[in-house]
Amino acid sequence: MYGAGDVRVEEVPDPRLREPTDAVVRIVRSCVCGSDLHPYHSMKRRDRGVPMGHEFLGVVEELGSEVSGVRRGDLVVAPFVWSDNTCEFCREGLHTSCRRGGVFGGGQAEAIRVPQAAGTLVRLPVAEDSALLPSLLTLADVYGTGHHAARLGRVGPGTTVTVIGDGAVGLLAVLSARRMGAERIILMGRHISRTDLGREFGATDVVAERGEEGIERVRELTGGDGTHAVLEAVGHMPAYEMAVGVVRPGGVISRVGVPQYEAAPVGFGSLFGGNITLTGGPAPVRAYIEELLPDVLEGRVEPGRVFDRTVGLDETPEGYRAMDDREALKVLVTP
Repeated sequence: MYGAGDVRVEEVPDPRLREPTDAVVRIVRSCVCGSDLHPYHSMKRRDRGVPMGHEFLGVVEELGSEVSGVRRGDLVVAPFVWSDNTCEFCREGLHTSCRRGGVFGGGQAEAIRVPQAAGTLVRLPVAEDSALLPSLLTLADVYGTGHHAARLGRVGPGTTVTVIGDGAVGLLAVLSARRMGAERIILMGRHISRTDLGREFGATDVVAERGEEGIERVRELTGGDGTHAVLEAVGHMPAYEMAVGVVRPGGVISRVGVPQYEAAPVGFGSLFGGNITLTGGPAPVRAYIEELLPDVLEGRVEPGRVFDRTVGLDETPEGYRAMDDREALKVLVTP
């Protein structure tokens, strides 16, 4: 990406091992993330392009001398953040704060270098032509992020939930809330094809209104109380304001949409007076893969249904445009 709206496909040198803890992975599936659209809207023009993409499945082709747990030829998934899986933060389940970690860039490509490969890569027991690949790819980010939203939102049996945002993360937050036993799930979104999928994932109600009208509608549906958990998957201030407006006293606002703001209301009239908990952050998806993987492998959930368009690597700029114009929910890239 060279700037807002300017995505190009270029030839770059092949990735190579730099450290004994590295691996080189040939990518078989990648995708465009909703968070990629933030720089697509606002990035200042640069003379040198920034490698894009942080979600991928691939086959291990080279291994550093200190890498264990995976072998050449293994199909693997990589979380969007690499980590050693051994430091104090990783042991606490917070891989996004790993002392030796970092965020991937360059996953929309034919191959990639994976630092801290032993701690990062998770072997998948399927072939690289498996029909499960789209759903397995969601373990790299969006499914784990939806799960993170619901987990931090303390969703469980008997809880009521509002999900703000009908993008891939919001829809998989719906799926995650249902998986955790939520009693009622209200999805706030305006795109019918997406909210229809949200209903199939477990939403009991859909609210298309926004702003004060949306808040009033959720309040009507909940007898004036609001919901125990609000999972905010957008990242813009109007979504935060709706979250504050629909959360129940004593409830939780769980934010996983990358915030495009620094200041937000947290005072007596917004959070403090109602004993509202504000939580959220980048999902440590490495901590969740082993828990979420069996349901995907056994077909109990199909998070890969969020992919509604597939492009080749050379068509990736068109994938960005399609997502930005709301012509596609989430674009799968096949190198």
